[in-house]
Order: sequence, then C-alpha cells, then structure tokens
Amino acid sequence: MHGDQDSYMSLVKATADFQSKSRCPLDDISTGMLFGILVAMLILSAFFSGSETALMALNRYRLRHLVKLKHTGAIKAQQLLNRPDRLLGMILLGNIFVNTVAASVVTIIALRLYPEYKHNVIVADIMVILVTLIFSEATPKTFAAIKPEPIAYPSAWIYVPLLKIFYPIIEFVNIFVNTLLRLLRVDVKQHRHDTLSKDELKVIIAEAESTMPARYQKMLMGILDLESATVEDIMTPRNEIVGIDLEEPLDEIIHQIKSSPHTRLPVYKKSIDKVIGFLHLRKVLVLINQENFDKQTIISLLGKPAFIPETTPVHAQMVKFKAEKIRVGLVVDEYGDVQGLVTMDDLLQEIVGEIITDETMVRAQKDGSFLVDANITIRELNRIMHWELPTEGPKTLNGLIVEFMEMIPEAGTSVKLHGHVLEILNRDDMAVKLVKFVPRK
Repeated sequence: MHGDQDSYMSLVKATADFQSKSRCPLDDISTGMLFGILVAMLILSAFFSGSETALMALNRYRLRHLVKLKHTGAIKAQQLLNRPDRLLGMILLGNIFVNTVAASVVTIIALRLYPEYKHNVIVADIMVILVTLIFSEATPKTFAAIKPEPIAYPSAWIYVPLLKIFYPIIEFVNIFVNTLLRLLRVDVKQHRHDTLSKDELKVIIAEAESTMPARYQKMLMGILDLESATVEDIMTPRNEIVGIDLEEPLDEIIHQIKSSPHTRLPVYKKSIDKVIGFLHLRKVLVLINQENFDKQTIISLLGKPAFIPETTPVHAQMVKFKAEKIRVGLVVDEYGDVQGLVTMDDLLQEIVGEIITDETMVRAQKDGSFLVDANITIRELNRIMHWELPTEGPKTLNGLIVEFMEMIPEAGTSVKLHGHVLEILNRDDMAVKLVKFVPRK
C-alpha cells in the first residue's frame, strides 16, 4: 500500500514537471488581454476570408480596364491574380494561423474561468465556431461577393508585401501543391486570359439595358451575328429583284428609270441570269431627255457586274465591297445561277437594323397579336421579336412555313411553328404572303 502511494506521488510529480516545462506562451497573458487577442484573431480571419472572395470575384475585364488607367490597387490585384497559387497559399497560411491561435485562446480562457468544468472547453469551442462562421466567414464573404472592389484593392496592398515576407514558406508548400496539380495535368504557371464566347457576349449586351440605349444594343447584336451570317441570309431574293430588261421598249425603260426608288439597277436581256452590268441612275438621268438617247447609251454607262457566291460571309463581303469600291452585287449559287441581289445597305442594315422592316413587315395589333409579312427574313424576325426561330435552311418566314408543312397552306390554316402559334391570313399560288402570330398565353 505504501509502495502504491509512492508510485502515485511520483506520477503526479512527473505530470506537474511536464506541464511546467510545456507551458503555452499564452498562459502568462491576462484574461482581458486574451479576449483582446481572440477578437483580433476573429477580425484577421474575417479579413482573410473576405479578401479571398473579393479578389476572386473581381470582374477581370473591368480589372484590365483599371490597369490601363494606372489604378495602383488594380495593378497590384492583377499581379496577385496572375499567380493564384501563391495568393491562395498566403491566404490559407494566414487563416490557419489565426484559427489555431483563436482555438488556443478559447481553451485557455475556458480553463481559467471554469477550471472545475472540463466540458466547458468544448462548449466554448462550439461558441467560437459559430461566431467565426457568422462574423469571420459568412458575413465578410457575402459582402465581398457583392462589393468586391472596395475590399480587393486595399487588400492587394497588404498581400503584396506579405507574399515577399513569407515567400519561402509559401513556395515550399506550393512545391507539393504544384506537383499534385501536375499529376492532374494542371499547369498553374500557364496564365490564361479569360475569353468570352459569342453567346456569352450576347448575354452581357442583353443585360446592359440600364447602361445602353436599345438601338445600340441592336447594333452590337448585329455585329456579333455577322460572323454566322452569309449573303444568302440577307439578299433580296431573285423574284424581287428590280432591273432593266433591254428587250423591253425604250419608252418603258425610260419610265422605269424615272420612277425607280433605287439608285442602281441591274441591266439584263430577257433573264436576270444574262445580266450585262449595273446602271447608276444619276449618270443616265442627265442624258435621258436628249434626242439621241437610246439603248446603246444605257449600255455605254453600265458598270461591270459583281457576282458573289451565296455562302460568302457577310463580314467578308463588307470588306470586299469597301476594297473594290462597289455597292451592289448579284448572289449566285454553285451553278452560276442568280439567286438574289445584295447591296452595301443590306450589309449595314445587319448592324443598324432596318427601320422600314420594323414598321411595315411586323405590325403589332391591339389584341397582342402580330401581323407579319411572310417575306421577312427569319434573322430579321428573330431580331425584332427576340425569338430563336432556326436560321439554318429556309431564309424567310414563308420558306420556314412551307418546309414545316411540306405544302403551301390555305388561308385560315393555324399551325404551331417552333413553339409559336400562327394563322395563315393570305397566300397566292406560289407562297404565303401574310401571317398572324397569336400571343402566347
């Protein structure tokens, strides 16, 4: 029994010696000071959490704009984001440090205030976790996500020197991190500038209603659509081409020239496939009242016709028109047959829109329906109505209806075309002329 007491006393003494040798530096600090340290750690944790979210939530395009304007905070932020592995390493290092210190401080405070209740340490830790979650994580991160710039740019001034001070530690950690990432075929040193697809740009432009007039939105949308549009999509179809047939009597030709709303007309013999040139009406009008005016005079004034393959992209043809200083051309298919006519005005209307089309080809009714000229192109109808009717295949609404129904429908026929209910109001033997789109319920 006496031996057991000696053994127990030896164990207690050994334990006390161990505790005295392994005292935490925080043990000598007053309780009030410990509370101050705890608050400071929570504030630092909020800084690291909020600044991380703010820097990562920065709009990279606005950031580049501010860098061009020599905004010092933006310059430093861009430097940090060029190597996100180092930045995140610094933030994680700081967060781990402050959270570890906070946990130690809470443990010491709990043991001092309630030494007889060991389970209070667990309660205190849970309370600190809740406080940290609310005040040091959720709140600063939410605020930073909503307003990243007021936090990100000042934080960048702090992180740049911190990265230099703790560079050896961060680089040591990143050696292992980068090795693991390379095993996953991720190269952190390969900085890729963010790029936007055409569809993403369209979404940005569509959401810029509060900062951009509607007419400018339409122009930008038109520019983005140039990439996928061909001259076939915007040309005046063959059956609507207005030209001068030299086989007609001279009096009829003169009347056509005087009454034409166009400044340039194709001149042909019998068929538009046998076009011999384009006539600029300004040149012929000054000669048309002369006694010796005849068809040969018209031929002498003709300009060389330009032929454009129907698959030519709109933007490429615009460049070609400008380079060759011409304003009109005939669109031909793979067999050389004329399919339509396109002018520089047609190309520009793809960007600025066609005012006449908006007013005459699509007419809103009081009941919410729309009367639509079936000759309207699908692209223009999509642009006016903000629809997404398919543009592959038929180019006009008439063509889309005929392809869908595999016939020319009778007047009064109703059909649901790609989610839109319409009624055929007028047609002739060859095409649908007028349709009415019923409002969606």
